[in-house]
Amino acid sequence: MSAPHPPIRADDIKALALALGFDQVGIAGIELASDEARLLEWLAAGLHGELHYMERFGARRARPAEIKPGTLRVVSVRLDYWPGNARDPFETLADGATGYVSRYALGRDYHRLMRNRLQNLADQIEARIGPFGHRVFVDTGPVLEKPLARNAGLGWIGKHTNLINPRAGSYFFLGELYTDLPLEIDTPATEHCGTCSACLPACPTGAIVAPYRLDARRCISYLTIELDGSIPEALRPLMGNRIYGCDDCQLVCPWNKFARVSREAGFEPRHGLDTAQLTALFAWTAAEFEERLQGSPIRRIGHLRWLRNIAVALGNAPADAAVVAALEARRDDESALLREHVGWALAAQRARRDASAP
Repeated sequence: MSAPHPPIRADDIKALALALGFDQVGIAGIELASDEARLLEWLAAGLHGELHYMERFGARRARPAEIKPGTLRVVSVRLDYWPGNARDPFETLADGATGYVSRYALGRDYHRLMRNRLQNLADQIEARIGPFGHRVFVDTGPVLEKPLARNAGLGWIGKHTNLINPRAGSYFFLGELYTDLPLEIDTPATEHCGTCSACLPACPTGAIVAPYRLDARRCISYLTIELDGSIPEALRPLMGNRIYGCDDCQLVCPWNKFARVSREAGFEPRHGLDTAQLTALFAWTAAEFEERLQGSPIRRIGHLRWLRNIAVALGNAPADAAVVAALEARRDDESALLREHVGWALAAQRARRDASAP
């Protein structure tokens, strides 16, 4: 006797998800054996740096049914984030007096927005078919989101290790709904990077050590967001004015000519973060940091790491008396970590001033 049909069709779930504002939806199975092998090899090579949570879950990250027992399928969703009204990223990167914030973090935090929508999706499914096994993830658990999205047909994993969609580039967030519903799965996306390798030399710190292989320990996103301690001195001059995240590998990707401006008003820049002067950002008190970045993904790194990152950018900024004054104002900060980075930045400013002196 044939197995019963699922009580709700895959197309019904996709229609519900699109109506909730997601830009694309796909459904994948839970077989990730080859991706699990690559993950374990990457961890064994130590390329994850201090991302210890990656080690804690290890292979379980590639086994959805061990994270949420009963899982048969993963509903993968995509939400575009490119902010249409932000300053041109290349202009900001070329302006050493301003701070560069990754485009995804200029506006409101996406985690809650996507999590709420995915839970809304689950609630609507439950209203139709009754209780079912499910769990929502948006960067909140041990999930191999890019391989799952690839298997769901949302795009392929590019040489820079980001997901690329042939009609939308790579500027989007991903979220997942693990479910025990035996839904029809989509055809996995195929790879279309071809001979292009523009992203490899574009990485300021050489973190893309080979096609499809990232050394997180050199990645500016890791250094400015995930690393809790001192940024390696050899990498500081290479960071330029990037104070939260980095987009360089995506900015040069030819597929991003198809990137779409986000429909979410909340992803537009807040508090002038796309044009802010480094000296002004460095002057924020802890209270101002908490208030102005309320609802921002940046807030989770805390005021100290924010200042550490800006100190490095000030060290890389053009020689300027205002920059030196801003650094001097925090030279005796109570944090040894910040004092060390400020000292490095002041030395870099002196060297730049001396080099330009007649």
